[in-house]
Amino acid sequence: MRKLVTLLLLLLACSPGESDPAGSAPQAARQPRAAASRLPLDRIKLPPGFSIDVFSDQVPGARSMTLSQGGVLYIGTMGEGKVYALVDRNRDGRADEVFTVASGLSTPNGVAWRDGSLYVAEISRVLRYDGIDDRLRNPPAPKVVSEALPSDRHHGWKFIRFGPDGLLYVPVGAPCNICEPEKALYASIARMRPDGSGLEVFAQGVRNTVGFDWHPQTKELWFTDNGRDWLGDDRPPDELNHAPRKGMHFGYPYCHGKDIKDPELGDKRPCSQTVPAAQELGPHVAAIGMRFYTGTMFPPDYRNQIFIAEHGSWNRSKPIGYRVTRVRLQGNKPVSYEPFAEGWLHNGRDWGRPADVQVMPDGALLVSDDKAGAVYRIRYAGRGAAR
Repeated sequence: MRKLVTLLLLLLACSPGESDPAGSAPQAARQPRAAASRLPLDRIKLPPGFSIDVFSDQVPGARSMTLSQGGVLYIGTMGEGKVYALVDRNRDGRADEVFTVASGLSTPNGVAWRDGSLYVAEISRVLRYDGIDDRLRNPPAPKVVSEALPSDRHHGWKFIRFGPDGLLYVPVGAPCNICEPEKALYASIARMRPDGSGLEVFAQGVRNTVGFDWHPQTKELWFTDNGRDWLGDDRPPDELNHAPRKGMHFGYPYCHGKDIKDPELGDKRPCSQTVPAAQELGPHVAAIGMRFYTGTMFPPDYRNQIFIAEHGSWNRSKPIGYRVTRVRLQGNKPVSYEPFAEGWLHNGRDWGRPADVQVMPDGALLVSDDKAGAVYRIRYAGRGAAR
């Protein structure tokens, strides 16, 4: 009888429970489920030759992504307050392990990688985790890079990335829907040295950008920007902007899109004195994460073109967005804007919300989804693909 009780206790101890291992041990590794039938990927429409699979469905609140030189994918979150690390050890296109490398942070949306260190942006500060690739099970304590950022939570979450100049670019959103911020740092894209010194404003008139990248050839900055609310279902558009130099003003709060005068503040500065959007995007689609495609897996006409994650509208009578779009450039000018992957919105209801995109070394495109808690992998296997 005693042996039977002992055996039962051992079985109970080894059986999987309902609690999240990351809740009690933030640094513990988790094995993703082998199947992801809960995610209706059959609804996702892609161009011919493309397919989509689950890279991981164990990433609650997955937002901004960055890739280390060692191939570790780091992902920030918002309300979850966590930063994850995903590892695909056998390079089969699916994460083998998911680690929680940080928790208890204040909206750590932004993540960036440089020289063996992970940079994480909270609302009002930037942290750095040194040598973290080798310490995923026992992450190091962070070092504070900067505490010079405002603490406003309205548009306070941040996307960060290092530019070709070696500086860390950090946007500071407007602390309102529509207003004239008192400080120049608001409604801007700022930049600083990797040690946090030398903070300066690079671009102004930027309501809230949560995604930017540099053209692989020209090394010039492009960024998405979310348009203001409460001008109706179809106004104003979200924006894709081009900032080839420091000191440009992109309109907010006086002008939206290419030439839409703001009804409240537009008289204070005409649109002719600001930089128009390079490409008007859908109204209220919440265009956030964006990347230039630099891989070789996709057909040649995708090279150096822009992918944008449209998180989806919350303030429109008929929801739109909830997709990944493609902006095609000729030279430095957009010539088309079209859906690339769509289907997260089904019969007017969303089951997923794309948040960021990331080009992988093999040329596949990852898409994070903070609603489904997943990361998808889009690949091309059609004629002409690199095998």
